Amino acid sequence: MSKHAPGRGWWRRAAVRWFVGLGRTLALVSVLCAARPALAWEPSRPVELIVPAGSGGGADQMAHVLRRSSAAHRLLGQPVVVTNKSGGDGAEGFLHMKASAHNPHKVLMAMSNLFTTPRASGLAFSYRDLTPLAMLALDEFVLWVHPGVPFSTARDYFDAIRAAPDRTFSIGGTGLKQEDQLLAVALQKWLGKKLSYVPYRGGGEVAARLAEGRVTCSVNNPLEAVERWQSGQLRPLCVFRAERMPQTKRLSGGHAWSDIPTCRSAGVDLEYRMLRGAFLPSGVSPEVVAFYVEWLRRVHELPEWREFLDAAGLEDRFATGREFEEWLAQADGLHQTWMRDAGLLPGQSRSP
Repeated sequence: MSKHAPGRGWWRRAAVRWFVGLGRTLALVSVLCAARPALAWEPSRPVELIVPAGSGGGADQMAHVLRRSSAAHRLLGQPVVVTNKSGGDGAEGFLHMKASAHNPHKVLMAMSNLFTTPRASGLAFSYRDLTPLAMLALDEFVLWVHPGVPFSTARDYFDAIRAAPDRTFSIGGTGLKQEDQLLAVALQKWLGKKLSYVPYRGGGEVAARLAEGRVTCSVNNPLEAVERWQSGQLRPLCVFRAERMPQTKRLSGGHAWSDIPTCRSAGVDLEYRMLRGAFLPSGVSPEVVAFYVEWLRRVHELPEWREFLDAAGLEDRFATGREFEEWLAQADGLHQTWMRDAGLLPGQSRSP
């Protein structure tokens, strides 16, 4: 052996140095992982947003905003798919969610037909069959007319309805025995006149049929009619809330949502707001709930989400946990009372 060749212990010393270095590297990785802990749960396949309404309506549009925002900011780690299940005034979507118990990859985009459809149809379903995630917003109802209607104010319009024979005026809304019809029945009661209620499959269709002159007015959410307002095809007369809407951004002909008078100021003291929320199926783990609540909270903080709420005339109301559950219980009781008083429960014969 040459005196310049390494001795027999060389490879042992090199191996020791290598293992020491590896140990230090693993320790550093461990520290970094501890500083950014792994999620307890996250989706392993695409997340499906179930919309219990037709395309173009408020729930559908909100679902697509969630889809686009999640993709743009990589919030879920999985694609988001929007599926409309509108059959039976949303019953199709509700029963699909009920049958999807324990499935953590389905989220219901809920609205107030969550309370009305089961009662109207006798459907074996309750919102309590699902896992509440979050209230995302509260939606308004606006009385819309065709721009050719020769009444400039809601008071003038209401006076014309009162002066005309019953059912001279028709009012369009989404579905039968749903929140739109509840509001139409309540409006009739205040006016002392019967209107012809014409049901359509979704808020987008309601706006389209009013723009075509198929009905003389409609009750519809701001989001579902804003594009036709901007294009001059529809005109808002009043909003069914105690105070004017707060959004001041100019959207149509120099007008903002805040420029729409309340129906109360025209002598009709009605107020109704609709849920925009999210639910998971039953039987999911607390870790799954926590993941989706955090997802929705992160979306809620995005500038584009705030811009969407403002443009859509939605009230920014984010609530989870006990606060959301208490709101749901109160809203459920309110809809029971409204439907009973309107004669829209099974076995009641009153028709609007």
